[in-house]
Amino acid sequence: MRKLLADEAARRELLAIVIFALTYILISGRRLKILPLNRPAAAVLGTVLMVATGVMTPQQVYQAVDYDTLVLLLGMMLLSAYLFLAGFFDWAADGILRRAGTPQRLLLFLIVASGGLSALLVNDTICLMLTPLVISVIVRGRLPLLPYLLALAMSANIGSVATLVGNPQNMIIGHLSKISFLDFSKSLLPVAGVGLAIECVVLHFGFRRLLSQAVIQRDDSTGRAVDRRLMKLSLGGLALVFIGFIAGLNLAWTALGGAALVMVLARRDTHEVLKLVDWHLLVFFAALFAVVAGLDRTGLPEQVFERVQGLWGTAPHVQAWNFSWFSIVGSNIFSNVPFVLVAGKWIANFADPDLIWKVMALATTLAGNLTILGSVANMIVVESARGHIEVGFWDYAKFGLPITLLTTVGGMLVLLWVG
Repeated sequence: MRKLLADEAARRELLAIVIFALTYILISGRRLKILPLNRPAAAVLGTVLMVATGVMTPQQVYQAVDYDTLVLLLGMMLLSAYLFLAGFFDWAADGILRRAGTPQRLLLFLIVASGGLSALLVNDTICLMLTPLVISVIVRGRLPLLPYLLALAMSANIGSVATLVGNPQNMIIGHLSKISFLDFSKSLLPVAGVGLAIECVVLHFGFRRLLSQAVIQRDDSTGRAVDRRLMKLSLGGLALVFIGFIAGLNLAWTALGGAALVMVLARRDTHEVLKLVDWHLLVFFAALFAVVAGLDRTGLPEQVFERVQGLWGTAPHVQAWNFSWFSIVGSNIFSNVPFVLVAGKWIANFADPDLIWKVMALATTLAGNLTILGSVANMIVVESARGHIEVGFWDYAKFGLPITLLTTVGGMLVLLWVG
């Protein structure tokens, strides 16, 4: 009887590992056309297979989902949607172009705007909303697209490291680590500032000849009409949400509460708002939680940690440096969110868990700039611009590689200094 039970347990473990591997091959190889499945569909397939093969029960799948993360993501998406409907992003883009004066200054303004907005809202959402506007502004100004597209994507990644709501992996880290919003930003906001400065220097140097030959040419065409009442209401709701974050209120329900308040006071058809929510991303996260939980039940993550534990060292700062490079590699192999879900199980075993959580946030976020496939934000920008320019793998990588390395080193030095 014991042998049968042991054989059944071994079978389930093997199935869980195979399903996990298949799911992550489909997610990581989404451009290899292995199957006609996008990331959310691949994660859903993995979840269904976990249940169909008996690895998990439906009840265990429901328990595996981190609903706080989904609620937080939904709340921030709704606030972003109202800002979009209010014409905020068009208004900001036109204002930047009007005040820029030179192509070099326009690049600086775009880096600051993209990085700042991504710290306040979700970076993928910022890229989704801003890319068409940036393309319009750059084409309208008759400037080269490549430096500004790279600036938009890379700044969105770097700026999002500053807060627990800047990107999806930070949201997960916030819920798993229980680090306060203020404590997190106190450590990572300077990292974002240094990263944006490094990016600015690299892009200005790399495109110095191209930008020096360009001249901004403006016309009087306008984008989406500005609804000033809705803009003030949306910005006010966003401000209240961040006050709640700083006060230590529950991140998820504070964000959703702020979004609900704007929804009630806006007096707009909610269908057009809900259409702007990235439901695919929410489905992706829900299914991914279940797939990772299925793997976790095998004990494999703990076994992997035991095997690589000796690589970290014992001193907190040594562990921090070693784990940062490990996180960059892991994020580019498995994608940052799946890596955080798996590696998050290990953090309690480090000498300074709070520091390693922050290192994970830093490294998995900045790792998104390494290649064009490194983050969803990159893909949104590149795919949205396909009708105007083809950004090749090496077009991106020759800037992504030095920016990732320099921002990681600079960010780690700042993080270890600030604490």
